[in-house]
Amino acid sequence: MPDTQPRFANNMLSNDDLSLDVIVIGGGHAGCEAALSAARMGAKTLLITQNVERIGAMSCNPAIGGTAKGHLVKEIDALGGEMGKAIDETGIQYRVLNRKKGPAIWSSRAQADMDLYRRYMKHKLENTAGLAIKQDCVEGLIVENDGELSRVLGVETKLFGKFYGRSVVITAGTFLNGLIHIGDQRISAGRAGDAPSIGLAEFIKSTGLRVGRLKTGTTPRLDARTINWDILDRQDSDTDIIPFSFSNDRIKQKLIPCYITHTNASTHQVIRDYMHMSPLYSGVIQGIGPRYCPSIEDKVVKFADRDSHQIFLEPQGYDTVEVYPNGLSTSLPLEAQMKFVRTVRGLEKAEIIRPGYAIEYDFVDPTELNASLEVKKCPSLFLAGQINGTTGYEEAAAQGLIAGINAARKVAGKDPFVLGRSEAYIGVLIDDLITKGTQEPYRMFTSRAEHRLYLREDNADSRLTDIGRTLGLVSDDDYKLFSDRQKLIREITQFVKTKTFGEAEMPQSLYVGNDNSGTKLDTLLRRPDFDVDTLIELVPRLQEYPRHIVRRVAIEIKYEGYIAREQRAIKDSQYLDKVLIPPDMNFKSIPGLSFEVGEKLTRFRPMTLGQASRISGITPAALQVLQVHLRSDRQ
Repeated sequence: MPDTQPRFANNMLSNDDLSLDVIVIGGGHAGCEAALSAARMGAKTLLITQNVERIGAMSCNPAIGGTAKGHLVKEIDALGGEMGKAIDETGIQYRVLNRKKGPAIWSSRAQADMDLYRRYMKHKLENTAGLAIKQDCVEGLIVENDGELSRVLGVETKLFGKFYGRSVVITAGTFLNGLIHIGDQRISAGRAGDAPSIGLAEFIKSTGLRVGRLKTGTTPRLDARTINWDILDRQDSDTDIIPFSFSNDRIKQKLIPCYITHTNASTHQVIRDYMHMSPLYSGVIQGIGPRYCPSIEDKVVKFADRDSHQIFLEPQGYDTVEVYPNGLSTSLPLEAQMKFVRTVRGLEKAEIIRPGYAIEYDFVDPTELNASLEVKKCPSLFLAGQINGTTGYEEAAAQGLIAGINAARKVAGKDPFVLGRSEAYIGVLIDDLITKGTQEPYRMFTSRAEHRLYLREDNADSRLTDIGRTLGLVSDDDYKLFSDRQKLIREITQFVKTKTFGEAEMPQSLYVGNDNSGTKLDTLLRRPDFDVDTLIELVPRLQEYPRHIVRRVAIEIKYEGYIAREQRAIKDSQYLDKVLIPPDMNFKSIPGLSFEVGEKLTRFRPMTLGQASRISGITPAALQVLQVHLRSDRQ
C-alpha cells in the first residue's frame, strides 16, 4: 500500500496518489450520507459511482418520508445528515400522516421534485471538503487474508484501476446482479437505464458471505397531459407545514397538489387475464418482494375480496410531465400495463412514458454485520442500504450515515458508534437487521419500536443533536439553532406548568378549580379533549411562539406520565445492552447451552447480552446460562 496520502485541491483527487481513508461505493441515498458523514468527520473520502449524473437519484417513488420513515429522516437530520435539508429545498408537497392517531406515530412525508433533489445532492457532495468523486465501476475489493478474517485494503475499478483505502463502504442498492423483468423480457440492469454491478456481486459471493436474492419494483410513468385531472380527487399540502430539517423554520417554494383515484373491477379483470405472463407468478422471479409494498398483481391475488385499491397520482417535479401512479407497481408486459391503466378513472386516455418493472438483485444477510454495520469476517468493510436487505430511501440513508460515521471512526482508531433501540428508530432498524436478519425487503414501521412514544419525530433533535455535535457532524449554525430552540422549549414548559387560571379567566366548561385555588394549565392539557388549538386559543401569549414548538411542549406535558414510564423501562432494558460479550467467545463450549443455541450464537456473534436476547430462538433460560457464564469469566 502506498505510504503517501491523497492530495485534495478543491476536492479534486490526484490519480497518482491513491491512498485514502474511506472509499464509498455507490452514489444512492446510502452512499451520499456515508460519503458526506465520513468527509465531514475529517476522513479523506472517495465516492465511486457508475454515473455521476445519477447521484442521489430517486429510482422509484418521488417522495421522502412516510410512516416511520419520516422519523428516520428527522433523526438523520438531527445527527447532522443531509436528507432532511435536501427534501426541504426540493419538496413540492408536504403532509403529516396518521394525524388522527396519537402523536407517537405522526409521520412526515413530502413529494419531491426528483430532478432538483438529485441536483441538490450532487452539488452538496461536489462542494464538501475532503470528498472526491469518480465515475467508474468497482469490479472487486483488495483484501488481505489473515486466518479466518480478511482485511479490506481498497477497491479495484474497471477504468481507473486500484484505489487503496483504510475503510470501504459498499452501498450498491439494487445493482448487484440486477435483473429487470417486464413480462417475459429480461434486462440486465441495476435500474432502468443503468448497467448492473456483476464483478462486485460475484466477488462478494466468493468471500463466503451469505448472499440471498430479493425483488422490488416500480410503476409505469404516465404523461400528465393525457390524464383527466378534472374528475379526480385533489389532495393539497397541509396548511401548517413542519419542515423535515430542524435547521429550517418554513418551506418557501411553491407547492403543488397530488390527486387520488382508484382501481376497479375492470382493472382487476385485465390483470387476471394477463396473470399467466407475470414473471412474479410464472415462477421466473425467485427473489422475495416487499410484503408491505406489493405489486398491483400481488394485490389482486392476495386481496381477492377487494374490488378497489387507492392510487395516488404524484407529479415527479415542476418541469416534467411524468406522473408516478403510486400503487400501480407491476412487472406485467407493457401491453397489459397499457390496458389496465386505462381502466382507471381519469386515466382512460393516459399514455405510458416508461413501463413499470420488477427488479431482482443480490443482498448480503445482515446478520453478517456488527451493530456498526462492519462485516464481522472482514474488518474495515461496511455495508449500507439495500445490500443489507432493506427497502426505501430513508432506511438506506440512515444506514449510510451510520456506516460512514463508523468507517471514519475506524480509520481514526475510535470505538464504533452504535445507537440503541431506546435512542432512535435508526437503532431499531439496525438492531432488527443484525439480530433477526430478513427474508424479505425490510421496511421500517412505528410498530417495530417498543419505545415509540419517546422516539417521536418532533424530539429527534433533543435525543440526537448533542451526539451529532460530538461526532463532528452538526455545524456551528445548526447547533446554535438547536440551543436556542431548547431554551425556547424550557421557557414555554415553565410557563405552561406554572400558569393558573381563575374562574373568571376561562370558559366555565374548562374550569376545574376548588376553593378558589384556580385551574392549572398543565392539568387542563392532560385532558383528552384539550388539544394544542384549544391551548393557543385560551392563552394568547402562546401565539407569540412557533406553533410546532408549542405543540411539542404540549405533547411532552400531556403524555408526561407515559413517557416517564417508558424511560423507566428503557433504563431497565439498557442493562443487558451494557453487558459485553467477548468477540472470540466459544459459545459451543458453554455448559448448559444446547447445540442449536450454540450454533445460532456462533453464527450471529452478538456483541452484547441485549443483542443475544433479541435473536430468534434464544430462550430466557439460554440467556441466563450465558449471563452466568459471562459473570464467572469476569470473576
